[in-house]
Amino acid sequence: METGTSEHPARLRVGVIGPGRAGTALARALARAGHRVTAATAVSAASTQRVREYFPRARLTDPAGVLHDADLVLLTVPDDVLPGLVAGLAATGAPVAGRLLAHASGAHGIRVLDPATRDGALPLALHPVMTFTGRDDDVDRIKGVSFGVTAPDQLRPAAEALVIEMGGEPVFIAEENRALYHAALAFAANHIVTLVAQAADLLRAAGADNPNRMLGPLLGAALDNALRFGDAGLTGPVARGDEGTVAAHVAAIKSAEPGALGAYLALARLTADRALAAGLLSPEDAARLLGVLGDR
Repeated sequence: METGTSEHPARLRVGVIGPGRAGTALARALARAGHRVTAATAVSAASTQRVREYFPRARLTDPAGVLHDADLVLLTVPDDVLPGLVAGLAATGAPVAGRLLAHASGAHGIRVLDPATRDGALPLALHPVMTFTGRDDDVDRIKGVSFGVTAPDQLRPAAEALVIEMGGEPVFIAEENRALYHAALAFAANHIVTLVAQAADLLRAAGADNPNRMLGPLLGAALDNALRFGDAGLTGPVARGDEGTVAAHVAAIKSAEPGALGAYLALARLTADRALAAGLLSPEDAARLLGVLGDR
């Protein structure tokens, strides 16, 4: 197996340590590409059931057994568990040498795999920019999504080939930029849930019976504009410099749900800054807005 130089890795024996939602989806995608899932370590009943359902020929064993049976091992455990797992594999002398060790954490690059790399493991960080639900269609969610990939130069062709075989698009992220990369994804994906839920609460407080139905078309159009046009897609009273409307917003939110006011002010300030930089907002209008959006 010449994983360091081949642009198309040979058919691999795949092991999974942590067959949760993401690990199962990735392993299934690799199996669809012709690789063979040979072994897994499962702790919970749900994970054990996933292995039995999707990989009935895979051996359920301990981490060392997974490594023994595999050429590529997916370390798909929670972010805070990953460093201890890798350190434990190295400390116990698990057979990591010559194996591709790939984790799917967005927050970590390949440095977290250093204890195993020093023992001859081949480190990869393959993070799918997608959420998984545990449903049967999770594997289909991988098709066309980006993967944040970090790998040593000699393993980049292998990492790229694996991602493409799974149906994804590799995007190489430098080790030193992994935290910023992950922060950007969390900024968008995590906070949008908070924003939408908070907006729905405010609409209910305003008397709307079905806020989600109201928000759906608006948010769909806003997301499309943001992805297509960036800052040029900004709309609304902040981008227009309408400080009177913004002042009314501030007063209404402060009265109805004061806990949400800080987020509104912070996002409105950031929107004003970006609208000013994009030439959508004049310096004079921006100054008036910032007066309304001052610390409260």
